[in-house]
Amino acid sequence: MAVEEKPGVKSSSSIVPCFLFVELVIMAGTVLLAYYFEYTDTFPVHIQGFFCYDKSFSKPYPGPDDTSKIPPVLIYSLVTAIPTVTILVGELCAFFTKAAGTQEKTIVTADCCYFNPLLRRIIRFLGVYAFGLFTTTIFANAGQVVTGNQTPHFLSACRPNYTALGCQSAMQYITERRACTGNPLIVMSARKSFPSKDAALSVYSAVYTVMYVTLVFKTKGTRLTKPTISLTLLCLAMLVGVIRVAEYRNHWSDVLAGFFTGAAIAVFLVTCVINNFQQLQPSPLPQRPQRPESMLGMPMVTLPSVESPLENSGSKQVSAEERERICNNQTTRHFHLNLKFHPTPRCLLSAGTRDMFLKAGAVGSGHQFPLTVGR
Repeated sequence: MAVEEKPGVKSSSSIVPCFLFVELVIMAGTVLLAYYFEYTDTFPVHIQGFFCYDKSFSKPYPGPDDTSKIPPVLIYSLVTAIPTVTILVGELCAFFTKAAGTQEKTIVTADCCYFNPLLRRIIRFLGVYAFGLFTTTIFANAGQVVTGNQTPHFLSACRPNYTALGCQSAMQYITERRACTGNPLIVMSARKSFPSKDAALSVYSAVYTVMYVTLVFKTKGTRLTKPTISLTLLCLAMLVGVIRVAEYRNHWSDVLAGFFTGAAIAVFLVTCVINNFQQLQPSPLPQRPQRPESMLGMPMVTLPSVESPLENSGSKQVSAEERERICNNQTTRHFHLNLKFHPTPRCLLSAGTRDMFLKAGAVGSGHQFPLTVGR
């Protein structure tokens, strides 16, 4: 027995199974993979060689990341809090200011579970954002593990024994795995430079939030609110990359690669996954056909066809004056009833009657008919 849908309510039996057995599984796998990349040595870092006395890797050691002007804890807090607060505020404002007919339908599952459109949109946008956040982390960590590019302070952290390595010139390339005598954890961290993970996360968060502000926020009466918010967020993201370079923690190429990675993931998710934050509009009701109107602005009237006396005359001989009188009476009646009139070949219209019909548009376009002589 079919369930009758209420206005503003749409039934769906697949939303809960898809969420539990597809989306949560993918999300859990993404989080788990990011954890293995970040906190375990399951994926070993590629050991890349270096030149003796290489000046591009001889910058002073800036210390652990926690001593940076923008530590990782601050970056992770900002990339989590700013988009969450922005989306919550934007969705609440949009929900309470939109008309009832423009809202998405409430989805009901198994006649017991109701999913409000406000709750669904918040979970959808924040869920996709969290997925992209972990995906950006995976991309950045995978690039660092695969390439093994050194940071600008690599030699300061490595502390190679040039005498034992037999470095005679700056052009000598060292490939030995045991060339470094420094702290192994610091050395391993100095081998993860390309791309910059902090730059990728900051730009991903900024681009995602900027696109949300630009596409969802409705600022009536002011044109500078959205550009100000957007440019502020982008400047903060760029500032993270500049500080990473200034503190000799990354090269410019590492930061630019991180910017590209984060921005590309954000644009892909917004445009291809959540459809530019647009809501699913209910299908419009079919409109009833309207009666066509004549050129005079009055509705057309459908009347039964009336045979002309000229058609029923048969083989009778009718004088020209009588035929013209009958034809003019018939056309005048059609004109007052606002009907389209197509004169028969035997219907001769006077010049005055023809001009009256042509001006009013009552005679069919393109029809040629004779004129009476002397009228």
